Amino acid sequence: MFPKPQPSLLPNTYAYESGPMVKPTGFREYDARWLLGKEINLMGLQALGMGLGTLIREMGVKPEIVTGHDFRGYSASVKLALVSGLLAAGCKVHDIGLALSPMAYFAQFDLDVPCVAMVTASHNDNGWTGVKMGANRPLTFGPDEMNRLKDLVLHSHFDLRGGGSYAFVENFPARYIADLTNRPKLKRKLRAVVACGNGTAGAFAPKILQAIGIDVIPLDCELDYTFPKYNPNPEDMKMLHAMRDAVINADADVGFGFDGDGDRCGVVDNKGDEIFADKIGVMLARDISALHPNATFVVDVKSTGLFATDPVLQKNGARTEYWKTGHSYMKRRVNEAGALVGFEKSGHFFFNKPLGRGYDDGLVSAIAICDMLDRNPGKSMSDLKDALPKTWSSPTMSPHCDDEKKYGIVDAAVKHFEAAQAKGEKVAGQAIRDLVTVNGVRVTVEDGTWGLVRASSNKPELVVVVESPASEARMHDMFKAVDAVLRQHPEVGEYNQTI
Repeated sequence: MFPKPQPSLLPNTYAYESGPMVKPTGFREYDARWLLGKEINLMGLQALGMGLGTLIREMGVKPEIVTGHDFRGYSASVKLALVSGLLAAGCKVHDIGLALSPMAYFAQFDLDVPCVAMVTASHNDNGWTGVKMGANRPLTFGPDEMNRLKDLVLHSHFDLRGGGSYAFVENFPARYIADLTNRPKLKRKLRAVVACGNGTAGAFAPKILQAIGIDVIPLDCELDYTFPKYNPNPEDMKMLHAMRDAVINADADVGFGFDGDGDRCGVVDNKGDEIFADKIGVMLARDISALHPNATFVVDVKSTGLFATDPVLQKNGARTEYWKTGHSYMKRRVNEAGALVGFEKSGHFFFNKPLGRGYDDGLVSAIAICDMLDRNPGKSMSDLKDALPKTWSSPTMSPHCDDEKKYGIVDAAVKHFEAAQAKGEKVAGQAIRDLVTVNGVRVTVEDGTWGLVRASSNKPELVVVVESPASEARMHDMFKAVDAVLRQHPEVGEYNQTI
Protein backbone atom coordinates (compact mmCIF):
# COMPACT_ATOMS: atom_id res chain seq x y z
CA MET A 1 0.00 0.00 0.00
CA PHE A 2 1.57 3.27 -1.12
CA PRO A 3 0.76 6.34 1.01
CA LYS A 4 -1.75 8.86 -0.28
CA PRO A 5 0.10 11.98 -1.51
CA GLN A 6 -0.21 15.17 0.53
CA PRO A 7 -0.63 18.60 -1.10
CA SER A 8 2.12 20.11 1.06
CA LEU A 9 4.79 18.89 3.45
CA LEU A 10 7.40 20.82 5.39
CA PRO A 11 10.93 20.12 4.09
CA ASN A 12 13.60 18.84 6.46
CA THR A 13 11.10 16.77 8.41
CA TYR A 14 10.37 13.05 8.85
CA ALA A 15 7.05 13.42 7.01
CA TYR A 16 8.73 15.03 3.98
CA GLU A 17 11.25 12.18 3.70
CA SER A 18 8.73 9.41 4.38
CA GLY A 19 5.72 10.27 2.24
CA PRO A 20 4.78 11.62 -1.18
CA MET A 21 3.99 15.30 -1.69
CA VAL A 22 2.10 16.31 -4.84
CA LYS A 23 0.44 19.72 -5.18
CA PRO A 24 -2.77 19.19 -7.22
CA THR A 25 -2.28 22.32 -9.36
CA GLY A 26 0.82 20.73 -10.93
CA PHE A 27 -1.46 18.67 -13.17
CA ARG A 28 -1.93 21.08 -16.06
CA GLU A 29 -4.15 20.81 -19.11
CA TYR A 30 -1.66 18.78 -21.13
CA ASP A 31 1.48 18.20 -19.07
CA ALA A 32 2.69 18.47 -15.48
CA ARG A 33 4.81 21.22 -13.84
CA TRP A 34 5.86 21.65 -10.21
CA LEU A 35 8.41 23.55 -8.16
CA LEU A 36 10.65 20.74 -6.98
CA GLY A 37 10.85 20.56 -3.20
CA LYS A 38 8.03 23.06 -2.64
CA GLU A 39 5.19 21.44 -4.62
CA ILE A 40 6.45 17.90 -5.23
CA ASN A 41 9.13 15.69 -3.69
CA LEU A 42 10.88 12.61 -5.06
CA MET A 43 8.34 10.27 -3.50
CA GLY A 44 5.65 12.35 -5.17
CA LEU A 45 7.38 11.79 -8.50
CA GLN A 46 7.49 8.09 -7.72
CA ALA A 47 3.72 8.26 -7.20
CA LEU A 48 3.39 10.04 -10.54
CA GLY A 49 5.21 7.14 -12.21
CA MET A 50 2.91 4.65 -10.50
CA GLY A 51 -0.13 6.60 -11.65
CA LEU A 52 1.19 6.90 -15.20
CA GLY A 53 1.91 3.18 -15.41
CA THR A 54 -1.56 2.42 -14.05
CA LEU A 55 -3.17 4.79 -16.56
CA ILE A 56 -1.28 3.22 -19.48
CA ARG A 57 -2.68 -0.22 -18.60
CA GLU A 58 -6.14 1.27 -18.04
CA MET A 59 -5.99 2.72 -21.56
CA GLY A 60 -5.23 -0.71 -22.98
CA VAL A 61 -1.81 0.36 -24.27
CA LYS A 62 1.24 -1.89 -24.19
CA PRO A 63 3.14 -0.89 -20.99
CA GLU A 64 6.38 0.18 -22.68
CA ILE A 65 7.64 3.72 -22.35
CA VAL A 66 10.50 5.99 -23.44
CA THR A 67 12.02 8.26 -20.79
CA GLY A 68 14.53 11.08 -21.10
CA HIS A 69 15.50 14.21 -19.18
CA ASP A 70 16.51 17.78 -19.92
CA PHE A 71 19.66 19.52 -18.70
CA ARG A 72 18.93 20.76 -15.19
CA GLY A 73 20.84 19.96 -12.04
CA TYR A 74 18.04 17.77 -10.68
CA SER A 75 16.35 16.35 -13.79
CA ALA A 76 18.18 13.00 -13.72
CA SER A 77 17.07 12.46 -10.10
CA VAL A 78 13.50 13.40 -11.00
CA LYS A 79 13.55 10.94 -13.89
CA LEU A 80 14.87 8.07 -11.79
CA ALA A 81 12.17 8.66 -9.17
CA LEU A 82 9.57 8.61 -11.94
CA VAL A 83 11.13 5.44 -13.41
CA SER A 84 10.93 3.66 -10.05
CA GLY A 85 7.18 4.26 -10.05
CA LEU A 86 6.83 3.05 -13.65
CA LEU A 87 8.74 -0.13 -12.78
CA ALA A 88 6.48 -0.77 -9.79
CA ALA A 89 3.50 -0.49 -12.15
CA GLY A 90 5.01 -3.13 -14.43
CA CYS A 91 6.28 -0.95 -17.28
CA LYS A 92 9.23 -1.70 -19.55
CA VAL A 93 11.29 1.49 -19.53
CA HIS A 94 13.58 2.55 -22.39
CA ASP A 95 15.78 5.37 -21.03
CA ILE A 96 17.48 7.55 -23.68
CA GLY A 97 19.26 9.73 -21.10
CA LEU A 98 19.88 13.45 -21.66
CA ALA A 99 17.56 14.43 -24.49
CA LEU A 100 15.37 17.01 -26.17
CA SER A 101 11.62 16.46 -25.97
CA PRO A 102 11.41 15.82 -29.74
CA MET A 103 14.20 13.29 -29.37
CA ALA A 104 11.98 11.37 -26.94
CA TYR A 105 9.05 11.64 -29.36
CA PHE A 106 11.29 10.36 -32.18
CA ALA A 107 12.35 7.46 -29.94
CA GLN A 108 8.73 6.30 -29.77
CA PHE A 109 8.89 5.73 -33.53
CA ASP A 110 12.51 4.61 -33.82
CA LEU A 111 12.29 2.11 -30.94
CA ASP A 112 8.65 1.23 -31.69
CA VAL A 113 7.51 2.13 -28.17
CA PRO A 114 3.96 3.45 -27.69
CA CYS A 115 4.41 5.70 -24.63
CA VAL A 116 6.65 8.57 -23.56
CA ALA A 117 7.49 10.42 -20.33
CA MET A 118 9.93 13.25 -20.93
CA VAL A 119 11.20 14.96 -17.78
CA THR A 120 11.43 18.67 -18.57
CA ALA A 121 10.25 22.03 -17.31
CA SER A 122 10.84 23.43 -20.82
CA HIS A 123 11.52 27.18 -20.54
CA ASN A 124 10.40 27.57 -16.91
CA ASP A 125 12.84 29.05 -14.41
CA ASN A 126 15.24 26.84 -12.51
CA GLY A 127 13.46 25.18 -9.62
CA TRP A 128 10.65 23.93 -11.84
CA THR A 129 10.36 20.37 -13.04
CA GLY A 130 7.73 18.59 -15.08
CA VAL A 131 6.81 15.72 -17.36
CA LYS A 132 5.44 15.63 -20.92
CA MET A 133 3.55 12.37 -21.42
CA GLY A 134 1.80 10.45 -24.16
CA ALA A 135 0.47 6.98 -24.97
CA ASN A 136 -0.55 7.38 -28.61
CA ARG A 137 2.29 8.64 -30.79
CA PRO A 138 2.68 11.36 -32.00
CA LEU A 139 0.11 12.77 -29.54
CA THR A 140 0.66 13.85 -25.95
CA PHE A 141 -1.89 13.83 -23.15
CA GLY A 142 -4.79 16.26 -23.17
CA PRO A 143 -7.18 17.29 -20.37
CA ASP A 144 -9.01 13.95 -20.19
CA GLU A 145 -5.83 11.92 -19.63
CA MET A 146 -4.35 14.52 -17.29
CA ASN A 147 -7.49 14.64 -15.15
CA ARG A 148 -7.56 10.85 -14.91
CA LEU A 149 -3.86 10.76 -14.03
CA LYS A 150 -4.45 13.40 -11.36
CA ASP A 151 -7.26 11.34 -9.86
CA LEU A 152 -5.15 8.15 -9.79
CA VAL A 153 -2.15 9.87 -8.20
CA LEU A 154 -3.91 12.02 -5.60
CA HIS A 155 -6.03 9.09 -4.39
CA SER A 156 -3.18 6.56 -4.61
CA HIS A 157 -5.25 4.26 -6.82
CA PHE A 158 -2.36 2.28 -8.25
CA ASP A 159 -2.07 -1.09 -9.94
CA LEU A 160 1.35 -2.08 -8.61
CA ARG A 161 1.72 -5.49 -10.20
CA GLY A 162 5.52 -5.18 -10.50
CA GLY A 163 7.46 -7.03 -13.17
CA GLY A 164 8.78 -3.89 -14.87
CA SER A 165 12.18 -3.73 -16.53
CA TYR A 166 14.73 -1.05 -17.34
CA ALA A 167 17.06 -0.63 -20.32
CA PHE A 168 19.36 2.27 -21.10
CA VAL A 169 19.61 3.01 -24.83
CA GLU A 170 23.24 3.90 -25.46
CA ASN A 171 24.12 6.86 -27.70
CA PHE A 172 20.53 7.40 -28.79
CA PRO A 173 21.13 11.04 -29.84
CA ALA A 174 23.22 9.76 -32.78
CA ARG A 175 20.10 8.08 -34.19
CA TYR A 176 18.07 11.26 -33.86
CA ILE A 177 20.81 13.37 -35.45
CA ALA A 178 21.14 10.89 -38.33
CA ASP A 179 17.38 11.01 -38.93
CA LEU A 180 17.44 14.81 -39.33
CA THR A 181 20.66 15.05 -41.34
CA ASN A 182 20.29 12.11 -43.76
CA ARG A 183 19.33 14.48 -46.59
CA PRO A 184 20.99 16.59 -49.29
CA LYS A 185 23.00 19.55 -48.06
CA LEU A 186 21.74 23.05 -48.76
CA LYS A 187 22.81 24.58 -52.06
CA ARG A 188 22.83 28.10 -50.64
CA LYS A 189 25.63 29.16 -48.33
CA LEU A 190 23.95 30.27 -45.11
CA ARG A 191 25.43 31.58 -41.88
CA ALA A 192 23.26 31.17 -38.79
CA VAL A 193 23.56 32.18 -35.16
CA VAL A 194 22.44 29.20 -33.04
CA ALA A 195 21.40 30.29 -29.54
CA CYS A 196 20.60 27.73 -26.84
CA GLY A 197 20.61 29.73 -23.59
CA ASN A 198 22.98 27.14 -22.08
CA GLY A 199 20.10 24.64 -22.21
CA THR A 200 19.81 21.10 -23.53
CA ALA A 201 19.72 22.05 -27.23
CA GLY A 202 23.33 23.24 -26.99
CA ALA A 203 24.47 19.60 -27.07
CA PHE A 204 22.71 18.89 -30.36
CA ALA A 205 21.53 21.91 -32.39
CA PRO A 206 24.90 23.22 -33.66
CA LYS A 207 25.95 19.75 -34.78
CA ILE A 208 22.68 19.11 -36.64
CA LEU A 209 22.66 22.43 -38.50
CA GLN A 210 26.35 22.13 -39.42
CA ALA A 211 25.63 18.69 -40.90
CA ILE A 212 23.14 20.12 -43.43
CA GLY A 213 25.66 22.73 -44.58
CA ILE A 214 25.07 25.72 -42.29
CA ASP A 215 27.97 27.90 -41.14
CA VAL A 216 27.03 27.93 -37.44
CA ILE A 217 27.87 30.77 -35.05
CA PRO A 218 27.18 29.25 -31.59
CA LEU A 219 25.74 31.49 -28.88
CA ASP A 220 25.53 30.20 -25.30
CA CYS A 221 25.64 26.58 -26.45
CA GLU A 222 27.77 25.39 -23.52
CA LEU A 223 25.64 23.34 -21.15
CA ASP A 224 25.15 25.16 -17.85
CA TYR A 225 22.06 24.33 -15.85
CA THR A 226 22.34 27.55 -13.82
CA PHE A 227 21.29 29.43 -16.98
CA PRO A 228 23.74 32.26 -16.17
CA LYS A 229 22.45 34.78 -18.74
CA TYR A 230 18.73 34.08 -19.27
CA ASN A 231 16.31 31.22 -19.44
CA PRO A 232 16.41 29.37 -22.77
CA ASN A 233 13.10 30.77 -24.01
CA PRO A 234 12.86 32.15 -27.57
CA GLU A 235 9.88 34.30 -26.57
CA ASP A 236 11.99 36.11 -23.95
CA MET A 237 13.20 39.49 -25.21
CA LYS A 238 16.56 39.05 -23.42
CA MET A 239 17.31 35.98 -25.51
CA LEU A 240 16.03 37.61 -28.70
CA HIS A 241 18.14 40.72 -28.10
CA ALA A 242 21.25 38.59 -27.54
CA MET A 243 20.49 36.81 -30.82
CA ARG A 244 20.02 40.17 -32.55
CA ASP A 245 23.42 41.42 -31.43
CA ALA A 246 25.13 38.18 -32.46
CA VAL A 247 23.50 38.18 -35.92
CA ILE A 248 24.58 41.77 -36.57
CA ASN A 249 28.13 41.18 -35.31
CA ALA A 250 28.54 38.01 -37.39
CA ASP A 251 26.73 39.37 -40.48
CA ALA A 252 24.60 36.22 -40.33
CA ASP A 253 21.66 35.34 -42.57
CA VAL A 254 19.43 34.25 -39.69
CA GLY A 255 19.43 33.58 -35.96
CA PHE A 256 17.81 30.54 -34.36
CA GLY A 257 16.98 30.32 -30.65
CA PHE A 258 15.93 27.06 -28.99
CA ASP A 259 14.04 26.63 -25.74
CA GLY A 260 15.05 24.45 -22.81
CA ASP A 261 13.82 21.17 -24.25
CA GLY A 262 14.28 21.91 -27.95
CA ASP A 263 10.70 21.70 -29.18
CA ARG A 264 10.49 25.42 -30.05
CA CYS A 265 12.55 27.67 -32.30
CA GLY A 266 12.66 31.47 -32.22
CA VAL A 267 13.98 33.49 -35.17
CA VAL A 268 15.68 36.82 -35.85
CA ASP A 269 16.31 37.95 -39.42
CA ASN A 270 19.52 39.09 -41.09
CA LYS A 271 18.99 42.63 -39.78
CA GLY A 272 18.65 41.35 -36.21
CA ASP A 273 14.90 41.95 -36.03
CA GLU A 274 12.94 39.32 -34.14
CA ILE A 275 10.17 37.70 -36.17
CA PHE A 276 7.39 36.37 -33.96
CA ALA A 277 6.67 32.72 -34.58
CA ASP A 278 3.21 33.28 -36.06
CA LYS A 279 4.74 35.50 -38.77
CA ILE A 280 7.40 32.82 -39.39
CA GLY A 281 4.45 30.44 -39.73
CA VAL A 282 2.88 32.61 -42.45
CA MET A 283 6.21 32.75 -44.29
CA LEU A 284 6.59 28.97 -44.10
CA ALA A 285 2.95 28.42 -45.05
CA ARG A 286 3.48 30.55 -48.17
CA ASP A 287 6.55 28.52 -49.12
CA ILE A 288 5.05 25.11 -48.34
CA SER A 289 1.65 25.79 -49.91
CA ALA A 290 3.41 26.64 -53.18
CA LEU A 291 4.80 23.08 -53.15
CA HIS A 292 1.59 21.52 -51.76
CA PRO A 293 -1.42 23.39 -53.23
CA ASN A 294 -4.69 23.38 -51.25
CA ALA A 295 -2.84 22.53 -48.04
CA THR A 296 -4.62 22.70 -44.69
CA PHE A 297 -2.94 24.47 -41.77
CA VAL A 298 -3.94 24.74 -38.10
CA VAL A 299 -2.90 27.76 -36.02
CA ASP A 300 -3.56 28.73 -32.42
CA VAL A 301 -5.76 31.60 -31.23
CA LYS A 302 -2.73 33.71 -30.29
CA SER A 303 -1.63 33.82 -33.92
CA THR A 304 -1.81 36.62 -36.47
CA GLY A 305 -4.94 37.15 -38.54
CA LEU A 306 -2.81 36.94 -41.71
CA PHE A 307 -3.33 33.18 -41.89
CA ALA A 308 -6.94 33.92 -42.88
CA THR A 309 -6.35 37.00 -45.06
CA ASP A 310 -2.93 36.65 -46.74
CA PRO A 311 -3.39 36.88 -50.54
CA VAL A 312 -0.53 34.46 -51.31
CA LEU A 313 -2.07 31.75 -49.13
CA GLN A 314 -5.45 32.38 -50.74
CA LYS A 315 -3.88 32.12 -54.21
CA ASN A 316 -2.28 28.78 -53.25
CA GLY A 317 -5.65 27.46 -52.08
CA ALA A 318 -4.49 27.13 -48.48
CA ARG A 319 -7.11 26.69 -45.76
CA THR A 320 -6.42 27.65 -42.15
CA GLU A 321 -8.26 26.72 -38.96
CA TYR A 322 -7.77 28.58 -35.66
CA TRP A 323 -7.58 26.30 -32.64
CA LYS A 324 -6.76 26.12 -28.93
CA THR A 325 -3.31 27.17 -27.75
CA GLY A 326 -1.19 24.36 -26.34
CA HIS A 327 1.15 21.81 -27.89
CA SER A 328 -1.12 18.89 -27.00
CA TYR A 329 -4.26 20.54 -28.38
CA MET A 330 -2.47 21.58 -31.54
CA LYS A 331 -0.82 18.19 -32.09
CA ARG A 332 -4.16 16.48 -31.72
CA ARG A 333 -6.00 18.87 -34.05
CA VAL A 334 -3.28 18.71 -36.72
CA ASN A 335 -3.57 14.91 -36.58
CA GLU A 336 -7.40 14.90 -36.67
CA ALA A 337 -7.65 17.45 -39.48
CA GLY A 338 -4.93 15.84 -41.58
CA ALA A 339 -3.26 19.25 -41.74
CA LEU A 340 0.12 19.58 -43.40
CA VAL A 341 1.50 21.81 -40.62
CA GLY A 342 0.32 23.33 -37.37
CA PHE A 343 1.76 26.67 -36.23
CA GLU A 344 1.60 28.03 -32.68
CA LYS A 345 2.64 31.58 -31.76
CA SER A 346 4.85 30.27 -28.96
CA GLY A 347 7.05 28.57 -31.58
CA HIS A 348 5.70 25.01 -31.42
CA PHE A 349 5.41 23.90 -35.06
CA PHE A 350 3.95 20.52 -36.02
CA PHE A 351 5.03 19.18 -39.41
CA ASN A 352 3.00 16.23 -40.64
CA LYS A 353 3.93 13.81 -43.40
CA PRO A 354 5.81 14.19 -45.69
CA LEU A 355 7.61 16.94 -43.75
CA GLY A 356 7.63 15.37 -40.29
CA ARG A 357 5.90 12.93 -37.94
CA GLY A 358 3.35 15.30 -36.42
CA TYR A 359 5.16 16.29 -33.21
CA ASP A 360 6.84 19.59 -32.36
CA ASP A 361 10.58 19.78 -33.01
CA GLY A 362 12.52 23.06 -33.00
CA LEU A 363 15.26 21.57 -35.16
CA VAL A 364 12.76 20.47 -37.82
CA SER A 365 11.41 24.04 -37.78
CA ALA A 366 14.90 25.51 -38.19
CA ILE A 367 15.66 23.14 -41.07
CA ALA A 368 12.36 24.09 -42.75
CA ILE A 369 13.35 27.77 -42.53
CA CYS A 370 16.76 26.97 -44.06
CA ASP A 371 15.03 25.08 -46.87
CA MET A 372 12.77 28.11 -47.45
CA LEU A 373 15.84 30.34 -47.78
CA ASP A 374 17.44 27.74 -50.05
CA ARG A 375 14.41 27.88 -52.36
CA ASN A 376 14.59 31.69 -52.44
CA PRO A 377 18.28 32.29 -53.24
CA GLY A 378 17.88 35.95 -54.14
CA LYS A 379 15.94 36.88 -51.00
CA SER A 380 17.01 37.48 -47.43
CA MET A 381 15.04 36.59 -44.33
CA SER A 382 14.04 40.24 -43.96
CA ASP A 383 12.93 40.34 -47.61
CA LEU A 384 10.58 37.40 -47.01
CA LYS A 385 9.29 39.02 -43.81
CA ASP A 386 8.75 42.41 -45.48
CA ALA A 387 6.75 40.73 -48.25
CA LEU A 388 4.00 39.94 -45.72
CA PRO A 389 1.11 42.39 -45.31
CA LYS A 390 2.00 44.77 -42.49
CA THR A 391 0.60 44.22 -39.00
CA TRP A 392 1.71 45.46 -35.61
CA SER A 393 1.95 42.61 -33.09
CA SER A 394 2.84 42.40 -29.43
CA PRO A 395 5.03 39.74 -27.89
CA THR A 396 3.28 37.20 -25.70
CA MET A 397 2.82 39.09 -22.42
CA SER A 398 2.34 37.16 -19.19
CA PRO A 399 1.16 38.91 -16.01
CA HIS A 400 1.48 36.74 -12.91
CA CYS A 401 -1.71 35.16 -11.59
CA ASP A 402 -1.96 32.24 -9.16
CA ASP A 403 -2.98 28.90 -10.63
CA GLU A 404 -5.95 28.74 -8.28
CA LYS A 405 -7.30 32.11 -9.52
CA LYS A 406 -6.31 32.48 -13.19
CA TYR A 407 -9.17 30.52 -14.75
CA GLY A 408 -11.77 32.44 -12.78
CA ILE A 409 -10.30 35.74 -13.92
CA VAL A 410 -10.31 34.60 -17.55
CA ASP A 411 -13.96 33.54 -17.16
CA ALA A 412 -14.72 37.03 -15.87
CA ALA A 413 -12.94 38.58 -18.87
CA VAL A 414 -14.98 36.40 -21.25
CA LYS A 415 -18.22 37.52 -19.58
CA HIS A 416 -17.11 41.16 -19.69
CA PHE A 417 -16.56 41.14 -23.46
CA GLU A 418 -19.68 39.04 -24.12
CA ALA A 419 -21.72 41.61 -22.19
CA ALA A 420 -20.03 44.47 -24.07
CA GLN A 421 -20.91 42.84 -27.39
CA ALA A 422 -24.51 42.24 -26.33
CA LYS A 423 -24.92 45.88 -25.27
CA GLY A 424 -23.21 47.25 -28.39
CA GLU A 425 -20.44 48.82 -26.29
CA LYS A 426 -17.18 49.78 -27.96
CA VAL A 427 -13.76 48.28 -27.20
CA ALA A 428 -10.71 50.40 -28.00
CA GLY A 429 -13.06 52.92 -29.57
CA GLN A 430 -14.75 50.54 -32.00
CA ALA A 431 -17.60 48.05 -32.08
CA ILE A 432 -16.84 44.37 -31.57
CA ARG A 433 -16.78 42.48 -34.87
CA ASP A 434 -16.07 39.00 -33.53
CA LEU A 435 -15.50 37.08 -30.30
CA VAL A 436 -13.70 33.72 -30.21
CA THR A 437 -14.03 31.92 -26.86
CA VAL A 438 -12.61 28.49 -27.70
CA ASN A 439 -9.60 29.29 -25.47
CA GLY A 440 -10.05 32.36 -23.28
CA VAL A 441 -11.39 35.30 -25.26
CA ARG A 442 -10.15 36.83 -28.52
CA VAL A 443 -11.97 40.09 -29.22
CA THR A 444 -11.75 41.61 -32.71
CA VAL A 445 -13.07 45.10 -33.52
CA GLU A 446 -14.16 46.70 -36.81
CA ASP A 447 -10.71 47.52 -38.25
CA GLY A 448 -9.37 44.00 -37.55
CA THR A 449 -7.46 44.95 -34.40
CA TRP A 450 -7.72 42.15 -31.86
CA GLY A 451 -6.72 41.25 -28.31
CA LEU A 452 -6.53 37.91 -26.52
CA VAL A 453 -6.69 36.94 -22.84
CA ARG A 454 -6.26 33.32 -21.78
CA ALA A 455 -4.82 31.35 -18.87
CA SER A 456 -1.35 29.90 -19.26
CA SER A 457 -1.54 26.12 -19.27
CA ASN A 458 1.81 25.54 -17.59
CA LYS A 459 2.65 28.53 -15.37
CA PRO A 460 0.85 30.71 -12.80
CA GLU A 461 0.24 33.40 -15.40
CA LEU A 462 -2.27 34.90 -17.79
CA VAL A 463 -1.43 35.31 -21.47
CA VAL A 464 -2.14 38.56 -23.31
CA VAL A 465 -1.54 39.18 -27.04
CA VAL A 466 -2.69 42.11 -29.22
CA GLU A 467 -2.34 42.83 -32.94
CA SER A 468 -3.53 45.46 -35.39
CA PRO A 469 -3.46 45.55 -39.21
CA ALA A 470 -4.22 49.29 -39.00
CA SER A 471 -1.42 50.93 -36.98
CA GLU A 472 0.89 50.64 -34.01
CA ALA A 473 -1.30 53.13 -32.18
CA ARG A 474 -4.33 50.88 -32.62
CA MET A 475 -2.34 47.96 -31.21
CA HIS A 476 -1.63 50.06 -28.12
CA ASP A 477 -5.29 51.07 -27.91
CA MET A 478 -6.30 47.41 -27.77
CA PHE A 479 -3.68 46.62 -25.14
CA LYS A 480 -4.98 49.43 -22.93
CA ALA A 481 -8.54 48.16 -23.34
CA VAL A 482 -7.63 44.58 -22.45
CA ASP A 483 -5.37 45.62 -19.58
CA ALA A 484 -8.12 47.84 -18.13
CA VAL A 485 -10.35 44.76 -17.83
CA LEU A 486 -7.60 42.76 -16.10
CA ARG A 487 -6.77 45.62 -13.69
CA GLN A 488 -10.25 45.18 -12.21
CA HIS A 489 -8.76 42.11 -10.53
CA PRO A 490 -6.03 42.89 -7.95
CA GLU A 491 -4.90 39.25 -8.17
CA VAL A 492 -3.36 40.00 -11.59
CA GLY A 493 0.28 40.99 -11.20
CA GLU A 494 2.78 42.83 -13.34
CA TYR A 495 3.71 41.82 -16.87
CA ASN A 496 6.95 39.98 -17.60
CA GLN A 497 7.26 42.30 -20.60
CA THR A 498 5.04 44.80 -22.35
CA ILE A 499 4.84 46.85 -25.55
